[in-house]
Amino acid sequence: MQLTLEIPEAACATLHQAPDELAQELRTAAAVKWYELGRVSQGRGAEIAGLSRAAFIDALSRYRVSPMQYTAQELLDELSDAD
Repeated sequence: MQLTLEIPEAACATLHQAPDELAQELRTAAAVKWYELGRVSQGRGAEIAGLSRAAFIDALSRYRVSPMQYTAQELLDELSDAD
């Protein structure tokens, strides 16, 4: 599927990016945010961003989003269930 967005021409200049670079950044930013919100998995986020899973995990780091979708309590619960 293809979406068309109208972005002010000045946005590319302000961000110092060519249109194709800005489009890639928008895809990645959207995928990272949806991952952060728990709406998509890492695999689906990588697919949306057009990246490998490893590259998507790198993008998560750049955006300061944890690659783990578990809360500390959920991890503790998982560990206690394993006993």
